[in-house]
Amino acid sequence: MTINQKQLVLIGGGHSHAIALHLWHKNPLKNTQIILISDVEKTPYSGMLPGYIAGYYTFEQTHINLVQLAQKIGIKLIIDKVTNIDSQKQKVICESGKIIDYDLLSIDIGSTPNDSQIKGSKENAIPAKPVPILLEKWQQIINNCKKNPQQTITINIIGSGAGGIELALNIQHKLQTIIEHNFFTINLIGRNQQVLKSHNNYAKNILTKILKKKKINIFLNSEVAEILSHKIIIESGLELFSTYTFLVTNSAPAKWLKATKISTDDQGFILVKDTLQTLSHDNIFATGDIATMTHFFTPKAGVFAVRQGKPLYKNWCKYLTQKSLQNYHPQSIYLSLIGTGNKKAVAVWGILAGYSGLFWYIKDYIDRKFMEKFKNEDKE
Repeated sequence: MTINQKQLVLIGGGHSHAIALHLWHKNPLKNTQIILISDVEKTPYSGMLPGYIAGYYTFEQTHINLVQLAQKIGIKLIIDKVTNIDSQKQKVICESGKIIDYDLLSIDIGSTPNDSQIKGSKENAIPAKPVPILLEKWQQIINNCKKNPQQTITINIIGSGAGGIELALNIQHKLQTIIEHNFFTINLIGRNQQVLKSHNNYAKNILTKILKKKKINIFLNSEVAEILSHKIIIESGLELFSTYTFLVTNSAPAKWLKATKISTDDQGFILVKDTLQTLSHDNIFATGDIATMTHFFTPKAGVFAVRQGKPLYKNWCKYLTQKSLQNYHPQSIYLSLIGTGNKKAVAVWGILAGYSGLFWYIKDYIDRKFMEKFKNEDKE
């Protein structure tokens, strides 16, 4: 690095960073070196993962190859886990012992399911995130089912939001292509009175009917007290047998952030201003699930992480060239497409909702177009 060169360090290869790097490749700043730190070489795209579970996409189709992306853009990629940030000395500390200096830092590391209230979850549950763990366990389940097609299994999915429902429906679709329907049971367990707490009643009713049609059992008002290797125990006393238990509960942040001096909310997510800068440090940005905007409520959903990519890139450039930063205002109404595992999807827009094969093809087109950006950097 030359004397006048600035160092922009990115932690995580999430959706916002991927989009921002795509834009950087098209219009880079001079005298700036970028270092991307990621704990994986291939980062998953959340929009296509349910389709991967169902068998519609390959691993390569659903993952951004950060090694290839870094080579195309001409940035340095470090495969490592971040364990701390010394914001006073402007250093990132990694698990390997590497210490990386930064002038500008950007964090996009996603989140994991919150398992803090459930006894036995770490030992006996499969978390929806980190995705590599989920996909590894899922492949083991598929292999076991193929080897033992007449062995009965019960899958419990804890979490009745969009993520849990989508996982349940796509698992159901894949399993029915391998084993007879009477050899597997899928239970969806939620703590709320209805599925899809944050969506409108039309969407709730549509997806409830689809779940019942697919013979997925729904247990609502059911707080899970303990997860054992062979069953889960509900606080009411109900016990459900379990071969595999998936955890798709509310998001939780990385625990190492607590040791930093970066501003966080009560849950530990990084608090950011409208410019996507942290409240505590102007030279640290945060986006995606790990960030909480102080002036806007944004669900922990990939659609917001993708939309933050462009303003994030612009504000990197403005900060590095000492210009006034722009505010990002997230959309108040957004399109949510929930795949149902049968090449159909439920579309939710504000107070409206519908169910159709057309919505699946729209979702498929949007997802493929997003991933195409990273296969050929010269394409829009």
